[in-house]
Amino acid sequence: MEKDRIYYCIDMKCFFASVECAERGLDPFTTPLVVADEARGSGALCLAVSPLMKRLGAKNRCRLFEIPKSIDYQIAKPRMQKYIDYAADIYEIYLRYISPNDIHVYSIDEAFIDATDYLKCYGKEPKAFARFLVSEIAREKKIPATVGVGTNLYLAKVALDIAAKKSPDHIAVLDEESYRKTLWEHQPLTDFWQISHGTVKRLSRYAIFDMRGIAKAPEELLYRLFGVNAELLIDHAWGRESCTIADIKQYRSKSHSMSSSQILFSDYTFDKAAIVLSEMVRNGCQEMMRRRVITSKISLYVGYSKDVLPAAKGSVRMTATTQVYSVILPYVMDLFEKITDKKAPIRRLGITFCDIVSDGWEGYDLFTDIEAVEREKTLEHTVLDIKDKYGKNAMLRLSNLQEGATARERNKLIGGHNGE
Repeated sequence: MEKDRIYYCIDMKCFFASVECAERGLDPFTTPLVVADEARGSGALCLAVSPLMKRLGAKNRCRLFEIPKSIDYQIAKPRMQKYIDYAADIYEIYLRYISPNDIHVYSIDEAFIDATDYLKCYGKEPKAFARFLVSEIAREKKIPATVGVGTNLYLAKVALDIAAKKSPDHIAVLDEESYRKTLWEHQPLTDFWQISHGTVKRLSRYAIFDMRGIAKAPEELLYRLFGVNAELLIDHAWGRESCTIADIKQYRSKSHSMSSSQILFSDYTFDKAAIVLSEMVRNGCQEMMRRRVITSKISLYVGYSKDVLPAAKGSVRMTATTQVYSVILPYVMDLFEKITDKKAPIRRLGITFCDIVSDGWEGYDLFTDIEAVEREKTLEHTVLDIKDKYGKNAMLRLSNLQEGATARERNKLIGGHNGE
């Protein structure tokens, strides 16, 4: 492994549940605890379960009613700000030993680290340095961690997701040779990073069920099935990955959009859903003002309760390129009217502001009252200043108080969950 780069993929084990245990002075390996909002009823989603709960038979991301009745457990209400604070503290621990240029935060509880240049500096072998970082996190924050060590980013992630689970010290090491030796026959394929159920289903039609099968399959078959994505699939089957953390840092997306979505608290009628959608448009317009960007195209998604109907989707191109609510809203509502079944109960809404560009490219048609647009923009900037200083609920509109409106409650949330 000396000639290769050494990457870590570090995951905080059962992160939200471990934070709640740490806050209570409890050991997550001996404490039966789930993180869920009881106020949402027995169907509430468990955002995390402690390691002990997993051993007792509870599945991660299960519903409360799915937990075996034989288990006596604690319930902790989600506190998203608390988890963000813990994640920031853990990142600070990394920064004591690693440059930010060599760290890629993959999610709130997972990060990639290029440890290559630090092993000699600290005089440690790859596994020993990983163990040191994990012990520092455990010592200061009382959060257990699992580590995948690999000679590229893909192998580090696979080592974490598959091999580390079977390792007594929760650290596993893979290079291309050991990957092929130990994991080529591993099933199911969905255990491997970036392989979806749809990919597995297509491969199974050709009796391909593991990574060896992909590696040995005719490349023309794979390219016919997956197009350009076959290149990545073939490389991963052999344990190869050319992307580095430096490449990730330099990447800039060619397409730009901004999205938001909601799962509604209950089944909504068409009219009640329209109230929520108008709030989502307003929030999107304000966020575009913050970012100093504008849009000329809107996409909409409407999901029905219990999937009584396939989700409705549609998009509309505007004659203006703007961030102004009064200009954008009529387009969205007209689209909502056209694509939505008005008799079906609605449970999910999503909106995407597409093709966003700098607000220097703002433009309107000849019938737009430009003075009214400027007055609205001035007013909205004032509202944003107040909200930024005093909180999102410091200023509400009358529409936010209507029956079915969700903005006031959602302003208290982080990622759709309690924001304490």
